[in-house]
Amino acid sequence: MSDLPRKALSRTAKLASLPLGAAGRATVGLGKRIGGAPAEAVYAEFQRRTADQLFAVLGELKGGAMKFGQMLSLMESAMPEELAAPYRATLTKLQDSAPPMQASTVDTILSRELGKRWRDRFDEFGDVPAAAASIGQVHRGRLKDGREVAVKLQYPGAAEALRADLRQLGRFARTIGSLIPGLDVKPLIAELQERIGEELDYDREAQAQQQYADAFKDHPEFVVPRVVKHSPSVIVSEWIEGRPLSSYITGGTKEERDAIGLKYVRFMFSGPKYAGLLHSDPHPGNFRVMPDGRLGVVDFGLCARLPDGLPPAIGRLLRISLKGDGLAVRDGLKAEGFIKPRMEIDPAQLMDYLAPFAEPAREESFQFSREWMRAQANRTGDFRSPNASLALRLNMPPSYLLIHRVWIGGMAVLSQLEAEAPFRSVLEELLPGFSDD
Repeated sequence: MSDLPRKALSRTAKLASLPLGAAGRATVGLGKRIGGAPAEAVYAEFQRRTADQLFAVLGELKGGAMKFGQMLSLMESAMPEELAAPYRATLTKLQDSAPPMQASTVDTILSRELGKRWRDRFDEFGDVPAAAASIGQVHRGRLKDGREVAVKLQYPGAAEALRADLRQLGRFARTIGSLIPGLDVKPLIAELQERIGEELDYDREAQAQQQYADAFKDHPEFVVPRVVKHSPSVIVSEWIEGRPLSSYITGGTKEERDAIGLKYVRFMFSGPKYAGLLHSDPHPGNFRVMPDGRLGVVDFGLCARLPDGLPPAIGRLLRISLKGDGLAVRDGLKAEGFIKPRMEIDPAQLMDYLAPFAEPAREESFQFSREWMRAQANRTGDFRSPNASLALRLNMPPSYLLIHRVWIGGMAVLSQLEAEAPFRSVLEELLPGFSDD
């Protein structure tokens, strides 16, 4: 048997261990309860061990499993606190960590992509990766001209691993959902499957990164590293030194978190206007706070191409919704393809469903929180709620898929930060159609 089938079987076995492990822990928990242990203690131990296994398996596999875990870590702010707490630390690790490739594998990739004498281009090259994530890892080096660079390499067989993992995760979607209650994992897996090609194309990613770097050169708020060299599986770009945004979620002051949250939102809305791109992977692992306070941004593997900026309909409909005109909002959503022509939607119910999207724009300053995010998830996630049935009837036009992802994911990050800031002013400045009369 070749190495590839062996690895595929190993990955499948590890993914399969998630539901089996959960069942085993449930049995142990039942035994403890019979033995007299308090139910709360048994459940807490069950959640902790499930979180440990989830990280161990998803983190070790990288690929689609790792990417899926990163998306889960982004949305933990929407989970009930008693369920989120045991998962928070382990899922946060998935935002920017994974086991590294062997040094010999790194040498093979760089010899193929940069030439056999690739080390002659560097004064220094760190064989131990500085960062590792879902489909690649990053090494730090210094070129002969003195520039500090990040060398990002794609894992061998990343495409096969992504597809195999996502197929397997799809089979276990219901079981994995039971491990993390309150989240519907099927849409997450479906979106990852649709975006595989974009995630794997490092030439495409390098083009997007350079486009951002050109747009924000010498910007007072943002730093995007310029691309030095790239190939289908390697990107060499300027190194940026900064503290991970995720560390401020757990250890930042209120002043720091508020300032970071505002810069984070400004970056997301500035991209379409000034670079013609929307950075569409909003999890905290892609952001660094620089020593001078600017927000550094990395990983441009998933970007929506918006050469004309964000659709003006978004700002226009948001403005109309704030005025409470449900009929106009319904007609506008029909025109954009969110509501199919012959489908009847109650305007009042529609306004209630859309309230979370509009609420942060209603006040001059808005306070995000985990409690607020959980409340919004409950409004639409409870199958007994009219909002849940309405969500199933709405249509998502393909051109809005990544915009919707960023909007929801961005609110999740702001809720993790517990950020309070004048977000309405950002919309007035950068969202087309929002301030128009």
